[in-house]
Amino acid sequence: MHNLKAIRKLLGVTQKALADGMGCTQGNVYHYENGQTLPPDAAKQLIDFAAGRGVHITFDHVYGSAVLPEAVEAKAGA
Repeated sequence: MHNLKAIRKLLGVTQKALADGMGCTQGNVYHYENGQTLPPDAAKQLIDFAAGRGVHITFDHVYGSAVLPEAVEAKAGA
């Protein structure tokens, strides 16, 4: 299992925007969010995309139980 949908929502992006950032299609993101296995290379692209948006996550955030960081907007308002 993975946390792609929660990470996408944390980043505040659409499936299409995430797909563009990960170098895949919106259909891929849809399938990943609905139970298809997220390959490690796609997870790495997700981690890189998130970092580019100021959110630092690891493979443990993607696949494990690490608590996701706060949303960027929430940090800005603090």
